[in-house]
This record gives sequence, structure tokens and C-alpha cells, in this order.
Amino acid sequence: MERPGRTLLYGGLIWLAAFAVSVVIYPLHETERPLFESIMPVTLAIATTGLGVDLLRRLTGVGWRQALVVGLVWFVINVVIDAPLFLVGGPMLMTVMDYVKDIGVTYLLIPVITLGLGIQATAHAGVRSR
Repeated sequence: MERPGRTLLYGGLIWLAAFAVSVVIYPLHETERPLFESIMPVTLAIATTGLGVDLLRRLTGVGWRQALVVGLVWFVINVVIDAPLFLVGGPMLMTVMDYVKDIGVTYLLIPVITLGLGIQATAHAGVRSR
């Protein structure tokens, strides 16, 4: 993987952005739950798109496969950091199924976005996908 340090750093920054926003808007979790649940995926999409564009610009010959790998790495990073907070006696204890349904599925936005960025980069550059 090209630029593994930056790839790992950006994966952590995506999680940190979502965490920071969730802390700031946490009162909505209790009073306006639908709004809270709408803001979080938007935050994730903004962070993933911004950092994805930056990282993929730095890589050479980006194809959809490479972009998808980046997205899957970021997905894993986010779940690995996040899941213990919700599953192992953390502040928001949930069952595994509740975590998957409430949060885990939302993290699937990450590889979907990077895949789209990779497809666009490939089409834009006229590069055959790798």
C-alpha cells in the first residue's frame, strides 16, 4: 500500500471527526434523536470525502481497487477504535447487533465513498483500473 502512514492517520482522523461532532451535539441524542442520527452520517461523509480526495491525489495511478482498499482499511480502523467504546464496558454499552445496526452499517459509507472517488479518479485520468 502506497503511503501507509498517511492512510492510517487519515483513518483515525475520520473517526476523530465523527467523535468530536458526536460529543458537541450529544444533547441532541436525548432530545432530538432523529437529528443526531442524521448529522452523524453527514459528518462521516464530509470527513471521508475530504480526506479521501486529499489522499488519493497523493497516490500514483489510483484505480478503483486501490481506493476501495483504502476505504476498507479506514472502515476497519473506525470499527476497531469505536467498537470497544460501545461493546466492552464503554460509556455507551450496546449489544453487538445493536452496534452493527446503529453504527456499524453507517461506517460502510467509508468504502462506498472511497470507491466512488477511485472510479472518478480512474475515469478522469483515463487510467485503467487496478
